[in-house]
Amino acid sequence: MSAAAPPATADEALRPAVDYSDYKLVPAKHPWRWVGTVAVALGVTAIAWSLLTNPRWEWGVVAQWFTAQSVVAGLMETLKLTAISGILGFVLGFILALMRLSSSPLLVSVSWTFSWIFRSTPLLVQLLLWYNLGYLYEKISLGIPFTDVRFFEAQTTTLISQFAAAVLGLTLNQAAYSAEIIRGGILSVDQGQLEAAAALGIPAWKRSTRIVLPQAMRAILPTAFNEIIGLVKGTSIVYVLAYSELFYTVQVIYNRTQQVLPLLLVATLWYVVITSVLSIFQYYVERHFSKGALRNLPLTPLQKARKFFASHAPASPSKDAR
Repeated sequence: MSAAAPPATADEALRPAVDYSDYKLVPAKHPWRWVGTVAVALGVTAIAWSLLTNPRWEWGVVAQWFTAQSVVAGLMETLKLTAISGILGFVLGFILALMRLSSSPLLVSVSWTFSWIFRSTPLLVQLLLWYNLGYLYEKISLGIPFTDVRFFEAQTTTLISQFAAAVLGLTLNQAAYSAEIIRGGILSVDQGQLEAAAALGIPAWKRSTRIVLPQAMRAILPTAFNEIIGLVKGTSIVYVLAYSELFYTVQVIYNRTQQVLPLLLVATLWYVVITSVLSIFQYYVERHFSKGALRNLPLTPLQKARKFFASHAPASPSKDAR
C-alpha cells in the first residue's frame, strides 16, 4: 500500500490559491523562420512571374503540342517501355536476389557477376550493344546444345528490332539494380523471426510470403519506386535507337518547326505528370504496407481535408437557442 500524503499545515491551508487569469500569454517568437519564409516566398513569386510574363516560353505553342496526336503516341510508347521493362526487370531482379541469398556458390557467383557487369556499364552502351548484336551473331537459334537439333532459328537483325533492343537493355539494366534493392530489403528483416517461425513448424514458403516479404516491402518500396521513376525518365535514352518514344518524337517535331524550348517543355510536363501519378501511387502503397509498423496510419490527403473542414465548419445553432 502506498503511504498517505502528509496533512497540510495551517499556513498552507490558509494560503490563497494563485490566480493566473490576469497573466498575459506571450507567443513564442521565431524571427528567422519569418525571414526564411519571406525570402522563399519572394523567390517563388519571382520564378512564377518570369514563367508567366516572358513571351519566349511560348506557352501557346506548348498548349498546341501538349495533346497532339504524335506526342500522345510517343507518350504511349514511353509508358509501354516503362511497364514492360519495369515488370520484367523486377521479376528478374527478384530471382537474382534469391540466387544471391542461396547457399549454392554457383548461383551466388552468377547473380553477383550479372549485377557487377550491368551496373558497371552505361545504359547507352548496353542499348547500342543489343541493337548491333547481329554483327556478333548472324542467327539466333533454340535447340539442344552441342547437337544439330534446332527448334527455332531466325536472323538476329529480324529479332532484335528497335523495340526489342530497348526492352532488352532497359530490363537487364533494371534487373541488376532491382536485385540489390530486393536483397537489401530481405536482409533488413530480423532473422530471429525466421528462427521463431521455423521453431513453430511454419513451412518455408509461408515464412517467406507471410513473414519476410511483408516486412521487407517497407524497406524495398521507397527505393523501388525511385527506380521506376528513374526508368520513366531513362526511357528517353532510347532515342539513340530512333525509337519513337516521347523524347524522340519531340525531337523530330522541333527539328522540323525549330520551336525547341516549347517542345522540350511539352516533354518535361508529361514526365512531371507521370512521376506525380507514380508518387501518389507510392504514397498509398507504402501506407498499406506500414500497417504492421505503425499503431495509427497517417491520414490521407482526402482525410486531412475532411478533418480540416469539419473542424472549421461553423457550429449549428442548438435547439435551446432557437
